[in-house]
Amino acid sequence: MTEPKITDELIASHGLSPDEYERILEIIGREPTFTELGIFSAMWNEHCSYKSSKKWLRTLPTEGPQVICGPGENAGIVDIGDGQAVVFKMESHNHPSYIEPYQGAATGVGGILRDVFTMGARPIAAMNSLSFGQPDHHKTRQLVNGVVAGVGGYGNCFGVPMVGGEVRFDPAYNGNCLVNAFAAGLADTDKIFYSAASGVGMPVVYLGAKTGRDGVGGATMASAEFDDTIEEKRPTVQVGDPFTEKRLMEATLELMATGAVISIQDMGAAGLTCSAVEMGDKGGLGVTLHLENVPQREENMTAYEMMLSESQERMLMVLKPELEAEARAVFEKWDLDFAIVGETIAEDRFIILHNGEVKADLPLATLSGSAPEYDRPWVPTPAAEPLTDVPGVLPIDGLKALISSPNYAGKQWVYEQYDQQVMGDTARTPGAGSGIVRVHGTDKSLAFTSDVTPRYVKANPVEGGKQAVAEAYRNLTAVGATPLATTDNMNFGNPEKPEIMGQFVGAIQGIGEAVKALDMPIVSGNVSLYNETDGKGILPTPTIGAVGIIRNTADMINGQIREGHVLLLVGETAGHLGQSALLAEVYGRVEGDAPHVDLAAEKRNGDFIRANHEMIAACTDLSDGGLALAAFELAEAAGVGVSIDAEDTPTLFGEDQARYLIGCNFDMAEALMIAASEAGVPLTMVGKVGGETISFGQYEAPLSELAHTFRTSFADAVA
Repeated sequence: MTEPKITDELIASHGLSPDEYERILEIIGREPTFTELGIFSAMWNEHCSYKSSKKWLRTLPTEGPQVICGPGENAGIVDIGDGQAVVFKMESHNHPSYIEPYQGAATGVGGILRDVFTMGARPIAAMNSLSFGQPDHHKTRQLVNGVVAGVGGYGNCFGVPMVGGEVRFDPAYNGNCLVNAFAAGLADTDKIFYSAASGVGMPVVYLGAKTGRDGVGGATMASAEFDDTIEEKRPTVQVGDPFTEKRLMEATLELMATGAVISIQDMGAAGLTCSAVEMGDKGGLGVTLHLENVPQREENMTAYEMMLSESQERMLMVLKPELEAEARAVFEKWDLDFAIVGETIAEDRFIILHNGEVKADLPLATLSGSAPEYDRPWVPTPAAEPLTDVPGVLPIDGLKALISSPNYAGKQWVYEQYDQQVMGDTARTPGAGSGIVRVHGTDKSLAFTSDVTPRYVKANPVEGGKQAVAEAYRNLTAVGATPLATTDNMNFGNPEKPEIMGQFVGAIQGIGEAVKALDMPIVSGNVSLYNETDGKGILPTPTIGAVGIIRNTADMINGQIREGHVLLLVGETAGHLGQSALLAEVYGRVEGDAPHVDLAAEKRNGDFIRANHEMIAACTDLSDGGLALAAFELAEAAGVGVSIDAEDTPTLFGEDQARYLIGCNFDMAEALMIAASEAGVPLTMVGKVGGETISFGQYEAPLSELAHTFRTSFADAVA
């Protein structure tokens, strides 16, 4: 088959700028072949090379005594004691999910699960953070239904509990939804597997499903804006098979137990290209591949197609040759492909052969390490104008506006489509703050949460970045967990626009400050840029996935409020309404500054909650919707009324940070007051539990009526 001629148009269609193409010519000293052009395009696109973001990612705190492995591998690894580790990561599948919602979301789940079990960990929990356009937009219903079905279809078949997540709606996502997938697994600290190849002449082995043409060029597509040609990009979306992935996981973990694995890498973005180059580069070796040996499910596949295919459920491994027969037997038992497709070499070369013909011959380390690194021009986000003229609202009317919005209504319609209990260790299911999974066979539990408030980040990227981390910290703390570490998913628009790059830089600065102050280092993550359609960008959405540990499951704060409890508010309330949920949902205004985040107060108040967990029956953090929404959600979950003393708008709906609402027995309230005074923590009694109504001062409404609105509004909007 004759390969296309390298033209300016072909170069541009591969996402390479003229300057980048000139750099390729300098590196190899000649015109690249078509396959080589595809390889450079895959390795140098934004999705794989982080060329616009790595300058700033390097500033993030990534180390701590609990960190076994930080960014750079398939997933981060954190020590949880007793020779065990939690392995976790969050990653985006935004562009594919907008083009083909079901498969885009499904393969996002599949990819993040492979990142975890590639390192020797068995997945125990998953979450997802989803952002869609306004509910009445013509694409939103299709996207929501397709994405939720895809997440559930893959995760349920694979058999991993979905324990948390978030769903939001905003017109900024009309042309570009966000699908961020999180997975966590457990591994023994002495049985962790990495991707660095070692040893010359070692077999490079292809594992899993066959290679097809689905997903060819997917990573390059994920690094570009959308326009009116979006439907033409549908073939770049991968197709997933969760049952094959389940078999792949079992076969991989069984293979690891044989001692045959030297190194192993998931075939994710850019498929065979990226996995082979990363393995060779990390091990300081070259790699030769013989593509005629690659298992193929379609006829007459070219070298270009095989190198860039993003077919799912595939792995690449460097194998101890003396254990080849044993390794092959494992994969044949699980009815999966096992093929030796190459070998490691001492020379710094990446050689691609197809039926004896050289299709690519490139310097491997340079290919990996010489991707462009841009210091994009950026401008700080201007300070927000002070919020003025916020009229009061009748408290019950304000609460009804929030709980009837799909942003703040109950998300049962979503998470009831997900298996939350598979594996039998889920201790807290989705719907309130953090999900919790017991560490099987131990007294420990792990808590998981995903958080960001994009309108805060747009108004003030530094404070918004801090707030995303702080809210994750509070959600973990509210169930009695000690925060361990975080993963980030940085979703932004076009970084070539200085104002967008300024949002990114500010958010990184805020996140960095917060994870350092709260001892939650970033151990893994993903950057998704160019989330724009026809020049209109999304809200800046740096999603924070966080993991915490409860050393003894008996210490979990997982109770509910009940008749006779009193309600205590931890933290100071100034009544901050800038960028608030109330302002957006009642008045349709997105104005003012984001709330200030006092990281010292966050740490102090969080430490107080954990230190006094035995006296606390129920706890939730205060974030969107302030005290009013937090009190209602505690009441709705327990099926019992609450009365809050306040009735003024700022006190009820203000979104000041570092706050929690506690439910406890009356006789514990005094002891908590004394402990709070000794710790320098503001603690105020704000109400009591009982009856069948929600009341704010003199205003009240039946809990049953409000609960019906809360539980039906989401489905009414999107189902």
